[in-house]
Formats: sequence, structure tokens, C-alpha cells
Amino acid sequence: MSGHSKWSTIKHKKAINDAKKGKIFSKLSTQITHAARQGGGDANMNPNIRLYIDKAKSVGFPIDRIEKAISKGTGEGSDGVTYEEITYEGFGHSGIQILVDTLTDNKNRTVADLRQLFDEIGGRMGETGSVSWNFDVRGLITLKCGHMKKSEKYGAQDEYVKEDREEVMIKLMDILGIEDIKETDIEGIEGLDVYTTFSDFSTVRNRIDEMGYVIDNAEIIKEAKVNKVLSQKDMEKAVDGLERIEENDDVQSVWSDLVY
Repeated sequence: MSGHSKWSTIKHKKAINDAKKGKIFSKLSTQITHAARQGGGDANMNPNIRLYIDKAKSVGFPIDRIEKAISKGTGEGSDGVTYEEITYEGFGHSGIQILVDTLTDNKNRTVADLRQLFDEIGGRMGETGSVSWNFDVRGLITLKCGHMKKSEKYGAQDEYVKEDREEVMIKLMDILGIEDIKETDIEGIEGLDVYTTFSDFSTVRNRIDEMGYVIDNAEIIKEAKVNKVLSQKDMEKAVDGLERIEENDDVQSVWSDLVY
């Protein structure tokens, strides 16, 4: 009986992991398609698509599906598709404030799905401006303090060359648009979190890329100016609601004023 129980548990966990991977693949596919639509499918000319392709490869996203997503964005064949970026506002459990960034090819479907989700988690959708007033929009670029050295051997992998973190930080300080730099670690490798103004995000990211540093992630973030603290019980319910919203295929990012 115990063997059967263990097998059932393993199958259940595998089903959950497969479902999560499917969600991640679906969202990456959408992001790649949108990036290709905006800046073309050439990774050497489009920093956005290069970043998403690297993310996709890191989680095992098949190469043929990456190429298909790019083709959809560039309009090749009959699968050309256009996505729209829309941010929705609302309130979750215990009145926490929530911003939901979406990327959708059908906004009527997306808003209907989100309205239902907000109802199910004990919250409600808000009007434009009802929540966004409490959030600062900034750029965040996470980079490794080093560069990639091209291998002299044909077919061999490029080598990561570490640089002194303090020296990298000093070099970055000359870039206009950077508001703050903080030390971080990326899977055991020394790195930096670079915060930028919203308007200078793309310029700063491109400049760091030109300098040869390895960019691990680059995104627009939304930080609450005033945060909300809940009891353990209410916090668990609020976090569960945020996770349910994030699972929606059209949702790219979820931001809240909750401290946890």
C-alpha cells in the first residue's frame, strides 16, 4: 500500500510541476512573440528578445517553439499575432492593493477572467488610478560582475570571466539614468541590482549590454510607496490570491503593497 501511496504522491507532484512548466512556457512564448513584434526577430539587434530567449533556454523551452514564437511575432506565415500591454488595478483579501500587468491578444477575455478571479479571492477590480497612485515605476537590471569570453575552440562553450564587483560598480556610476546600485548574488556569482528611472530604463540596459556585462534579468518594476502588514492568517489568504491571479495565462506580473 505504501508503494502505491508514494507513486500517487510522485504522480501528483509531477502533474503540478508539469502544469507550472506549461504556464511558464506559455508566458515565455507570448513574451518572445511580443518582443519580436516590437523589435524584430534578430536577437543581435533586439535586446528584449535576446533576454527572453535566454530565459526560455534556461528553463528548457524547446528551440523549435522559440522559433515558432518569433515567427508569430514577425508575422511570417499565417500565424502573425498582435499583443496588447494592459495594466489592471484592484483590491485583494483584506483590501491589499494589486496591480496586474497583462499581455493579451483578447482584452475582453482577459478583463472578464480577472474580474472573476478578483471576486473569487474576496477582492474586487478597481478603476484606473484607484491603486496605481501608490506605486513607483522603475527599471531594474540585474547583472553579473563579469563578461563572457569567446572560446578559442570550435564548438566549446564560452567562458565566464569574473571582474571585481567594486570596479564594475564604479564604471556603472558614469551612466546617466541610474538611481541606485545594490549588491546581489546570482546563483553563487557576484552581481549587482541596478535601479533606473522608468524613462531611462532601455538606454541604461543597452549601455550595460554594450559594456559587455552579463545581464541576468531586466524588467520594469512597480514598488508600493506605502505598504500593508497583515496577520499571518490574513497574509496567507492574500498571498494565495496573488498566486491565483499570477497563474492566469495573460498575466505577466503581479504587484502589491503587501509586506511578506
